[in-house]
Amino acid sequence: MREPLAARSAPGVDMMRAFLRSEAAGGVVLIGATLIALLWSNAKGSDYAEIFAMRLRLDLEIWRFDGTLVHAVNDGLMALFFLLVGLEIRRAMTVGELATRAQLAGPAVAAIGGMAVPALLFVLFNREHAANLRGWAIPMATDIAFSLAVLQILGRRVPTALKMFLTALAIFDDLGAIVVIAIFYTADLAGVALGAAVAVWLLLLGLNRLGVRRLAPYLAGGLLLWACVYASGVHATLAGVALAFVIPMRETPDGAESPAHRLEHGLALWVAYLVLPLFGLANAGLRLDEVPARTLAEPLVVGIFVGLFVGKPLGVFVATWLGARLGLLRLAAGLSGPVLFGAAVLCGIGFTMSLFIGDLAFAGLAREAEVKLPVFAASFLSAVAGVALLLFNLPETPRGDAPRLG
Repeated sequence: MREPLAARSAPGVDMMRAFLRSEAAGGVVLIGATLIALLWSNAKGSDYAEIFAMRLRLDLEIWRFDGTLVHAVNDGLMALFFLLVGLEIRRAMTVGELATRAQLAGPAVAAIGGMAVPALLFVLFNREHAANLRGWAIPMATDIAFSLAVLQILGRRVPTALKMFLTALAIFDDLGAIVVIAIFYTADLAGVALGAAVAVWLLLLGLNRLGVRRLAPYLAGGLLLWACVYASGVHATLAGVALAFVIPMRETPDGAESPAHRLEHGLALWVAYLVLPLFGLANAGLRLDEVPARTLAEPLVVGIFVGLFVGKPLGVFVATWLGARLGLLRLAAGLSGPVLFGAAVLCGIGFTMSLFIGDLAFAGLAREAEVKLPVFAASFLSAVAGVALLLFNLPETPRGDAPRLG
């Protein structure tokens, strides 16, 4: 039987729900790839380390790539992930769940708190270890695919408002991580290559202004942009974000879907079911029997773990609570204080972006175990604790109204 007209969702809400479902499903695949990496790397006679340390070389005279298979995944394929993130940020701020100032306020305040407090806690634990301070941004991140996959455990009890809040918060989180990577994790710059990257980006922007709406020129230009950014010393994945902001986003007057929307839809499954699982497979391997017990007490390990498991939920919840008390924001129905705190705990699932930033911070410095162990532990405990809190505080069936925080 058809549902009443008033009960039907708006097209934008239907799109958001479809997006949430694909993100959650992709998170399940990411979790599976992570478990495979851990089992594979710890199997007797495992060739895991040798395979992902295999060197790949490409020399085109004017451009050259020389790195391991892990670098190919992290510098190359992950550019597609950042392209998708950039497209999602633009869509959310143009026609989506962050298109108005009122919609922006709550997730923005929560994200700022959720980035600042973990970083401060990390610095507090590592203030006497200067070499560790390069990792201050590791506990700042939230893995949205992982978080939504965990949230799916609760099924229909989870209000749509909670999923949207968590997604919007993670969008700001990703934006903050992008800025941090661009400013703090950039190697020595090659001026000519950087200038070429800027020129390519301006050319693509010009195509946008001229009304070019075919995707092919933007994709070809994006590949050239990635090559220039890679050669410049700026982390190559940021080329994906830069490309996302020049592809036309607005629909045509006749209602045809924009190139940015078409690309976002086309990329979503590839990123969820190929790029992120390959990233997890390539980066989550760790020989646990070769990690000394004393590693658990290392300041770097403690700082990352406390930052993610304690600092992240504390920063998200307190910032949101203060924002509500001061009248800076209003939370949607369904986001009571206990429910919001459960969601804040889920934000401690840092995984993908935390591992990514950890690789940038300590590349070649043999700190792999000290980064991965606390990220794994904090993400796992945040998932268990967040689900337990929400299981206890959410109603048996979704309800339309709940007391607002503050």
